[in-house]
Amino acid sequence: MKKVSLDEVLNKPLIPVMWKLGWPVMVSSILESVYHLVDTFWLGHLPAGESGNAVAGLQLAFPSMWFLLSFAAGFAMAGIALVSQFTGANENEKANFAASQVLSITVISSIILGIIGYFFIPIIINLLTNVEELTTVANAYLKVISLGFPFMFINSVFRSIMISYGDTLTPMYVTIFTNILNIFLDPLLIFGLGPFPKMGIVGAAVATIFSMFIASIFALYFLTSGKKGIHVKTRYLKPEVNWIKKIFKIGLPAAIGSSAEALGFVVLTGIIGRLNNARVAIAAYGIGDRILSFSNVTVDGLGEGLTTIIGQSLGAKKEDRATHSAYRGMAFMFLLLCIETAIIVIFRRNLVSLFIPNEIDIINEATKFILYFAPAIPTFGVIRGIMSAFHASGNNTPNMIISFLRLWGLRVPLSYIFGFVLKMNSTGVWIGMTISNFITMLVAIIFFFKGSWKRRVIEDHTLKIEV
Repeated sequence: MKKVSLDEVLNKPLIPVMWKLGWPVMVSSILESVYHLVDTFWLGHLPAGESGNAVAGLQLAFPSMWFLLSFAAGFAMAGIALVSQFTGANENEKANFAASQVLSITVISSIILGIIGYFFIPIIINLLTNVEELTTVANAYLKVISLGFPFMFINSVFRSIMISYGDTLTPMYVTIFTNILNIFLDPLLIFGLGPFPKMGIVGAAVATIFSMFIASIFALYFLTSGKKGIHVKTRYLKPEVNWIKKIFKIGLPAAIGSSAEALGFVVLTGIIGRLNNARVAIAAYGIGDRILSFSNVTVDGLGEGLTTIIGQSLGAKKEDRATHSAYRGMAFMFLLLCIETAIIVIFRRNLVSLFIPNEIDIINEATKFILYFAPAIPTFGVIRGIMSAFHASGNNTPNMIISFLRLWGLRVPLSYIFGFVLKMNSTGVWIGMTISNFITMLVAIIFFFKGSWKRRVIEDHTLKIEV
């Protein structure tokens, strides 16, 4: 199967093209969700007591890790806007140059952030909860993960560049291979099977980093060989001032928004970590959140496809196609999430019990979390569609504001008010999270109707190829 052609993106019926672009991303998202769930599954099957600490520690670690990894999202967003619009405009060599510049700045930044993460993330973790058993396992996990930041950044940018070019298949094949590898390694390293020592949560981190290392090798091969269309050339890797300025202009708001959102989740985790019986609440939130993440798999795939369609349409100066795609794509994703969420709610207890069968308190709390937060899940369809439009245009400032608002303006304060001020404990936190999504959706719709997402980012005469 070949990549989706420019003619298909610009002229064929929207929904089939979204599916053609989106289904490989869905497969990748499913595998990534599975690998996160596999981590939770195997850690949840450690001996009683140890399992709860490991699962809660993993959830405690995730937002802090996401905070630093979110900077990769900024460079990925720059790659998406530039590569998709240059592809739509049939300026393929500029698309290659943009991809090369994005990769170069990504590698440099990932090394710096990996060093920062190794030494400073433990400080953040220790501020989130005073439960020593949880901070110990979370810090052990994150120290290993931070060493693999360059591999994670390279893989993230590779996927974004290829998807924006219209090739969603190649990243899928890489993800299939490396995630299967990670799933295979998890039990060996967590439980110490065969020749491997028992490493617990550190084993899950080692499996992840080794898999990302293999993925980055594939990514660099495909990008530098030019066999998949986009060709990163050695002479294009030297950072050029005008291109770096443009990359940061596009990517910095996305990075700030994504990192602020991630930091908001760190604070939210800290709020949950100070509830009565924090161990149960954090573990329940982690399991419930991972189960609900399956409902976003379809939207992740379709959203990436929608971003490609809008970006290439803007590059080709086909504003009507971009507008039609945004409206229909949004509505389609909203309806799909309604159906998927209803199925998860019906089987919520069975799903939770699958992952941590021996701790009834965590099962009850996770089941309650899913029930309370499920009504907010379909709003992600609208929010994702709107953010896709802004990502495609390269105007990421509205997305930055939306991200700030969702976490810092709404979710964090509402969760604290309902949980502690109104003394509703974990139930209040889950309710505050749900309300935040509905208000965020309304604000995102207002930004969308202002229409600033229709402006092209490649209309810049300073973006010349220099070697």
